[in-house]
Amino acid sequence: MKTSIPSPPPEWAQFQIGPLTIHTYALCIIAGIVAAVWITGRRLARRGVDPGFAIDAALWAVPLGIIFARFYHVFTHVGDYFGPGKNLWDVFAIWDGGNALYGSLIGGAIGIWIACRRAGVRFWTFADALAPALLVAQSLGRLGNYFNHELFGLPTTLPWGLQIEATNPKFPPGLAPGTLFHPLFLYEIIWNMLGFVVLLLLERRFTLQWGRMLALYLIWYGAGRSFLESIRIDPSSDSFLGIPANVWASFGAVAIGLVLLIVQSRRHPGAEPSPFTRPDSRAVLKKKDADADTETKAAA
Repeated sequence: MKTSIPSPPPEWAQFQIGPLTIHTYALCIIAGIVAAVWITGRRLARRGVDPGFAIDAALWAVPLGIIFARFYHVFTHVGDYFGPGKNLWDVFAIWDGGNALYGSLIGGAIGIWIACRRAGVRFWTFADALAPALLVAQSLGRLGNYFNHELFGLPTTLPWGLQIEATNPKFPPGLAPGTLFHPLFLYEIIWNMLGFVVLLLLERRFTLQWGRMLALYLIWYGAGRSFLESIRIDPSSDSFLGIPANVWASFGAVAIGLVLLIVQSRRHPGAEPSPFTRPDSRAVLKKKDADADTETKAAA
């Protein structure tokens, strides 16, 4: 191999700290969550919302996002988990990879809606603050796929082809050992980070509120993901009419984004008057912070 991207040693996928097994994939996801919370908090602060509310929302969104992400993956890869010789406990083995982004978006959206409802913050305000942060979080999460030796595409002779060991259960049968593959995880990282920059630049030029920033995120991510899934050959999702479920989901994301952009632009052509839905919302969030500070000082 003259030039290529080597996969990391398999032992890098996990390590021990005492009796605990730490999975690198999980660390990448956690890093993405932390980055998304921090970016979202800063963006909310510019709208007059306490940045700490991003953490409150994450407490709802993250658990639901993980649950929905896993079960979306499982039920679009039924053959991998159900049938003769399959171990049903693998359904819950999220550390081995297999957490669908579209499932996490559904679960996370439900969690954010609950948090916003409780705090009196407009859902669209939070969604627009979160949208570009999602692209950063997804980029960090995709590094986990690299450590797990997964998410690769068709064979390639390009100098950035990805090395995948022939003993890998995801290695396509019939191909010669040493075959290089398109590094889809890297392509998605580049696409997502480019999208992060594009969305922020568009936000400077246009008033992207009332869900319009979220709409652009869905269009950007869905368009890129639909292409990447079309050249993916490591175990992908089940198909319908010969098209993988993840490609259908990507088409759906683009369609939802277009509809959301058109509808919200017509219904709300201007800026949001306030990010709050209740007159007491700002006071409620401030009281929560004050209570938290009091508890911290008392503990100290």
